[in-house]
Amino acid sequence: MQPSEMVMNPKQVFLSVLIFGVAGLLLFMYLQVWIEEQHTGRVEKRREQKVTSGWGPVKYLRPVPRIMSTEKIQEHITNQNPKFHMPEDVREKKENLLLNSERSTRLLTKTSHSQGGDQALSKSTGSPTEKLTEKRQGAKAVFNKFSNMNWPVDIHPLNKSLVRDNKWKKTDETQEKRRSFLQEFCKKYGGVSHHQSHLFHTVSRIYVEDKHKILYCEVPKAGCSNWKRILMVLNGLASSAYNISHNAVHYGKHLKKLDSFDLKGIYTRLNTYTKAVFVRDPMERLVSAFRDKFEHPNSYYHPVFGKAIIKKYRPNACEEALINGSGVKFKEFIHYLLDSHRPVGMDIHWEKVSKLCYPCLINYDFVGKFETLEEDANYFLQMIGAPKELKFPNFKDRHSSDERTNAQVVRQYLKDLTRTERQLIYDFYYLDYLMFNYTTPFL
Repeated sequence: MQPSEMVMNPKQVFLSVLIFGVAGLLLFMYLQVWIEEQHTGRVEKRREQKVTSGWGPVKYLRPVPRIMSTEKIQEHITNQNPKFHMPEDVREKKENLLLNSERSTRLLTKTSHSQGGDQALSKSTGSPTEKLTEKRQGAKAVFNKFSNMNWPVDIHPLNKSLVRDNKWKKTDETQEKRRSFLQEFCKKYGGVSHHQSHLFHTVSRIYVEDKHKILYCEVPKAGCSNWKRILMVLNGLASSAYNISHNAVHYGKHLKKLDSFDLKGIYTRLNTYTKAVFVRDPMERLVSAFRDKFEHPNSYYHPVFGKAIIKKYRPNACEEALINGSGVKFKEFIHYLLDSHRPVGMDIHWEKVSKLCYPCLINYDFVGKFETLEEDANYFLQMIGAPKELKFPNFKDRHSSDERTNAQVVRQYLKDLTRTERQLIYDFYYLDYLMFNYTTPFL
């Protein structure tokens, strides 16, 4: 055969390429299906090992905690061992991850529980897919038992048998008024308690102290640092609240949160432990957060929030401000807060209490206020049987030389805002003002 006869014409070349292409595509699809089946089998095997009948823990993607002795923890939380301190920027990023991804969490919850999704899975064939469908339906049934449970509205009487001192009579009367007011509000405005969030998200801000059976919902800028110190002392992790550093309080992971338990653990504690929340006047809390995060050097809030705020709300911003994010003005911060299209997400330090602690879903037994913090906290400590020598610390956690944020300080900051802006801030925190019976500010 002559060399010229061995040359393929264009049609033959095209057909050859097409055949090889189709064969390659079919091989790729086969390999993809095989890999997915292998992966599904491994996932199902792990879940079968974890999930027991009905009450199996539903804790996906949770890290295994390190075991640490009490002595090591005590060494960790004191000022004398700074090498264990987590950098502030890392902690702040972790702290805000949950709030910034709240919308996607809700979307994922709705998707995973949607009827259409289950029907689509049930139509699929093949034993691995059928097993996966059965497992998802089983997990869905267990989860829905808690997601759709009837959250209690009625408050139950507090156990005051350990309160021996008559000086708490006035504090007790105030506490009962607050509890009753919140209860009546939630009954009247039942719509605000519509449970839209994932159960684990709902309880994600609640700290657990099992020894004295306490649940404390953390509200930043309302005495939370010192409350964490108290919980650490109650838990036997420190001998005194006064020798625990700021870094150990916020960056150490010594305290357990309610979302670290399985569904049964969460439900049992919600129904049997004493639940406390401490709140603050919304305007004061907002100004306090701004002063703390934007008027002092901060390796997280300036580059993350500061840069975005300056870029969007400051005309003709200088290059230095755009690079480091320092020097955010209160008015710019308020424009960010009130913007429905914020350049960055919300933050726990100025998020509404109604979205941090869900007071109309979780039936709090004790409602403390920052304005009467020491009195309320010490009464609560006596009520739960804390050691007599344990008193709530009254020191300022950070920036101790700064004047505490009070009504007078707030007025100075509000002067830079228009009447409309002040009204919009009030509207933003409207539920918090109503729930906790705070006086409407002078606008």
